[in-house]
Amino acid sequence: MTPETRTVAVIGGGITGVTTAYALAKRGLDVTLYERHRYAAMETSFANGGQLSASNAETWTHPSTILKGIMWMFRKDAPLLLNLSPSWHKYSWIAEFLASMPKYRANTIATTRLAIEARQHLFGWARDEGIDFDVEHRGILHVYRNRKNFDHARRVNALLAEGGLTRDELSPADIAQVEPTLHGDWYGGFMTPSDASGDIHKFTVGLAKAATKRGVRFRYGTDVVRLDRGRTGGVKIRTLVDSERYDAVVICAGCASRHFAKQVGDRVNVYPVKGYSITVHLDDGESRAGAPMVSLLDDETKLVSSRLGPDRFRVAGTAEFSGFNRDIRAGRTAPLTQWVETHFPNVSTERVVPWAGLRPMMPDMMPRVGPGHAPGVFYNTGHGHLGWTLSAATAEAIAVAVAGPDAEGLARAA
Repeated sequence: MTPETRTVAVIGGGITGVTTAYALAKRGLDVTLYERHRYAAMETSFANGGQLSASNAETWTHPSTILKGIMWMFRKDAPLLLNLSPSWHKYSWIAEFLASMPKYRANTIATTRLAIEARQHLFGWARDEGIDFDVEHRGILHVYRNRKNFDHARRVNALLAEGGLTRDELSPADIAQVEPTLHGDWYGGFMTPSDASGDIHKFTVGLAKAATKRGVRFRYGTDVVRLDRGRTGGVKIRTLVDSERYDAVVICAGCASRHFAKQVGDRVNVYPVKGYSITVHLDDGESRAGAPMVSLLDDETKLVSSRLGPDRFRVAGTAEFSGFNRDIRAGRTAPLTQWVETHFPNVSTERVVPWAGLRPMMPDMMPRVGPGHAPGVFYNTGHGHLGWTLSAATAEAIAVAVAGPDAEGLARAA
């Protein structure tokens, strides 16, 4: 631990902010977390697809993504929807996305390795702190409807293997055996036994309580309006009611990270990519028996699903480029309900709760983790659709960067 870094502020109470605060507290730092909502995990970490999925580490910076985006451009129910209204932020992000395509292979392998590392920390924390988050260690099943997409998955599988991930190739008969409730005409699939699923909101709230016991102060319902760099180091955080100086700040503010980065002289080109989910309440025995226990990803529709305890079933997906728009549109959630009715006909969709959240996405699909330009400024943000999957590993990495490598032993002992 560096002697000059004792007080640390974390901005953001989602999964990355809470894991960061927890990892810092384990290293003995004095941590204060700022969150504008009254509780932790109330935005993007509230109702995601539930997957802890190293198997979904493939970055989107592949030519096939561009081709599919063009094909889907005029379909309101398309898995990827681009709002064409003019926006410098959006078009600069797309330009950087295209420029990062040569790094597709390297970034996919790096993301796989990071996701595998993250599992060990996350499951260890949950065990140590007694956090119940409806976890299912049943693996994740990817299913494909045609040979073209299945062959692409085979090529991706080689990259995942380079990153250390083992996946099993399945026939249609194998798919039926792995998840007998799933209906559909499948060409083939891949099963990742080491992946898992669970409730991100329950996990984040549980870890926030654990962090509180370790001394982290949570300033809920507090809007940070400005960050000011100190002339001799440190950062002053100004809220609507007061201001306070810290030796360091870690910006984990999701899509708002770009705004805060600008205030301290950095450019962090996070773009809000909206995703939707529905939570299907399994209120009767037939629905509970007819819903899958294995977490799924349907490649063609880009939808994922996870069983959350005995009486909830989560389905999530789609990517919508429409800025800071959190509106829940019926035309975007209806395909999720229809997917349930088609592939799980015994599940009642009488009680379905829709949700939408903004994924903080960097153009190269890699999170921004590390120091900023000014002394005392750090970032742990931009995780995109893999925020929960990667969060524990990036929290550990940023805690080492802030506290110094000498504090690692302290964290293990804690």
